[in-house]
Amino acid sequence: MRIIVGLGNPGSKYSKTRHNIGFRVVDQLSETHNISLEEKDVFIMGRGTVDGQEVVLLKPLTFMNRSGTAVKKALKKLNVQADGPGDSLIVIHDDLDVDAGIIKIRRNGSSGGHKGIESVIQETGTREFIRVKVGIGRDRDIPADKYVLGTFRTSEKKLIKDAIINAADAIFTIITEGVDKAMNKYNRSARAGSAPG
Repeated sequence: MRIIVGLGNPGSKYSKTRHNIGFRVVDQLSETHNISLEEKDVFIMGRGTVDGQEVVLLKPLTFMNRSGTAVKKALKKLNVQADGPGDSLIVIHDDLDVDAGIIKIRRNGSSGGHKGIESVIQETGTREFIRVKVGIGRDRDIPADKYVLGTFRTSEKKLIKDAIINAADAIFTIITEGVDKAMNKYNRSARAGSAPG
């Protein structure tokens, strides 16, 4: 089983913000693989198959900074060891330090300052899970906390739409061919603004 978590904030107010790119990738996977999503407890969840493999799609409803609370609860519900999910857990999130529209995959590591990832690490007690980062770029004139809660510029919308499709394709590659193949395929074009965490 693969648990695929998209990070974001619940509610229409945040739906199109940069911070909600993880939610949008989960929605793309839901549509592509015909997996219906329903609200259950502190998350929106859907169960289905991708290329014959069982997957669970998840969108935490605990707000970004407490994402780990929902992830930990979901792992318990699914009988997955929270302290060592490894390749069975894939978390999708925005990244300020990667150019807008670029996909970057990592097998593990620090939070890189991302509050949602930090919460997942704290609540699960491990850094050993796959991250699929979607670059949102950075504007040095806008504080990071305001920038991530802003919406994409008109000039970025096509780029981000394509990035969401590419991130969903990257996750399909992780499931069907493994994380190393996916990293080789999708990390080649990554142009990090600074070293991501």
